[in-house]
Amino acid sequence: MSSAYHKKLRLEVVAVTLCFSLVPLFAVGIMIHYQYDTAYDNKAMEGAKRLADNGRKAVDLFLEERVAQLETLVDTHSSEQLKDNAYLQRLFKVMQAKSRYFIDIAVVDSEGQILSYAGPRRQELMSANYSDQAWLYAAIDSHKQLTDVFLGSQKTPSFIIAVANSSADGDWVLRATVDADVITSIVRQGQVGKGGDAFIVNRENILQTQPRLRGAILGHPNSPDFSRSVGTTVEKTDFNGNETLFATSELASPKWVLVVTEDTQEELAPLFMAQNLVALILVIGGVLVVAGTIFTSRSIMNQLIRVEREKAISDDIAVHSGKMAALGKLAAGVAHEINNPVAIIGAKAGWVGDLLNKEDLANNLNLAECADCISNIERQVERCRAITHRMLGFARRMEPTQELTDINWLLSETITFLENEARHREITVQQHYDERLPRIATDAAQLQQVFLNIIDNAIDAIGKGGTVDVKTCYNSMGDEVVVEFKDNGPGIPKKILERIFDPFFTTKGVKAGTGLGLSISYSIIEKLGGIISVASEEGKGTTFKICLPVK
Repeated sequence: MSSAYHKKLRLEVVAVTLCFSLVPLFAVGIMIHYQYDTAYDNKAMEGAKRLADNGRKAVDLFLEERVAQLETLVDTHSSEQLKDNAYLQRLFKVMQAKSRYFIDIAVVDSEGQILSYAGPRRQELMSANYSDQAWLYAAIDSHKQLTDVFLGSQKTPSFIIAVANSSADGDWVLRATVDADVITSIVRQGQVGKGGDAFIVNRENILQTQPRLRGAILGHPNSPDFSRSVGTTVEKTDFNGNETLFATSELASPKWVLVVTEDTQEELAPLFMAQNLVALILVIGGVLVVAGTIFTSRSIMNQLIRVEREKAISDDIAVHSGKMAALGKLAAGVAHEINNPVAIIGAKAGWVGDLLNKEDLANNLNLAECADCISNIERQVERCRAITHRMLGFARRMEPTQELTDINWLLSETITFLENEARHREITVQQHYDERLPRIATDAAQLQQVFLNIIDNAIDAIGKGGTVDVKTCYNSMGDEVVVEFKDNGPGIPKKILERIFDPFFTTKGVKAGTGLGLSISYSIIEKLGGIISVASEEGKGTTFKICLPVK
C-alpha cells in the first residue's frame, strides 16, 4: 500500500477514536464513582455485621462449653463425691490439664456455706459465705447462672459460672471461677485495622472485656450506649467528630452485648483512593486518548505490513512445496532408471559366477579374488535395489491406501532413510519394538511420511551427539498401537509448544523449513483415526506420542 493511503487511514482512526472515546471515558468515571461508593459502603457494613455475629457465636460457644463441663460433673458425680475436698481436688487437676480457663471450683450449699473447694485460695475461701450473693439463689432457681465480670482479690478480671443440683441433704451449687481474659482474647479477634475495636458491655453499659482504644474494663466505654441492643445490628454514627461504624450482637447468656467498631475513614480508604484515581483519569484522559490513538494507528499499519509479509512468505512456501513435489517425481524417475542397469549388473555378475563354477579353475591363484569380487558386486547391487525401492515407496507416499501394516517393520524401513544423517551427526537411533504388536489396517506410505518428519525433526533438534529413542507398544485397554519418539535435545519452550502443529509455524527459518511438516503429520494421523501429542521440558528433551487404533 502507498504511504498516502496509510496517512489517510491514520487520520480516520484518530478522528473516530477522539469522537467515541471521550464520552465513554467520562461516563465510566461517573459510574465507577457511584458503584465504588455504594459497594464499599455495603461491604463495610456487611463485614462489620459478620465480625460481630461471628464474635458473638464464638463467645456463646465458649460459655456453653464451660457450662456443659460443670453440668457433666454434676450429672456424673454424686453430691458426696463432690463435697469431698480430696476428690474435688483431683477433678480440678483433670480439668486444669485439659484447659486453664478455670481459676478454682467449689461446692456451695443453699445457705452459702462452702462445702468443698479446689484452687489456689483454699485457706481464704473455706471460711467464706456466699449467702449475700445473688448468683447463688438465681442458680438454685434457674439451675444455672453466669455472673458479670468482677475483680477478685488478686485483681484479676473473672466471672462465675454456677450449676445447681439437689440431693437428700438439700440444694447445692457447683461454682467455678473463670478467667475473663479468655473472653477478651476471643473478642479481640474481631478487631479490624488501626482504628477498629471490639468489646463486651453488660446491660448497665459496663465493660466486661478490656477494649483496645475505648476505655478500661469495668468502666463505661467511650462510645454510644449499646447495652440495650437486641439481636445483631449495624449503624454508621458520627461520634466525637469521627464517622464510625458500630456493629452489635446480643449474647445468649448472660445478657451481654458484643460491640465491634470500625473507622470508616480507614475502612473506606480504597474507595477514596479510587475516587481520586477517577478524577486523575478524567484530568489526563485527553492525553491517554491521544496516546491510544497514535498507538492504534501504528498498530493497524504494522498489522497491514505483517499481513503483506505473511502473504509473501506463503507464496514462497507454495513455490517450495511445488519444488518438493517435483523432487518426489524426480526421485521416482531416477529410481526406475537406476533399477534397469542395476538389474543387468546383478544378472551378469551371477552369470560370471556360474561360468567360474563350471570351469576347472581349481589351480587358478585368482579364483578366490574373483569369487570375492563377484560377491561384493552382488551385495552392492542388492543394496542399490533396496535404496531404489525405498525411493519409489516414498515417492508414492500421498497415494491413499488401506493395507495391513507391520508398524515395527515400517519404522525400521523409515529409519534407514536417515541412517547416514544420524551417523554423520553422531546421533544414535535406539529401537525398542514390542514383538507382540498386532498389524493394523492403515496407509503405510502416509504413516512413513509422519515417522520421517518426526525423526528428522528430532535429529535437527539434537544437532550433534545425542539419542533418539523409538518405542512401540500395544495398549490393550484402548485396543491401540502406541508409537513413541523421544529425544534428549534442548526441548521446546512452553510458549512455542502449543503452536508447533500450526500451519507455517517453524523455528528453523523460511530457508530451512516450511512449517508444514508437523501440521501435515497432525492432519494425517487425525484422518487415520489416531491421536498425536507432544510433551517437552526445556533442557531435557521432547517426546512425540502417536496412538493408532487397531480396528
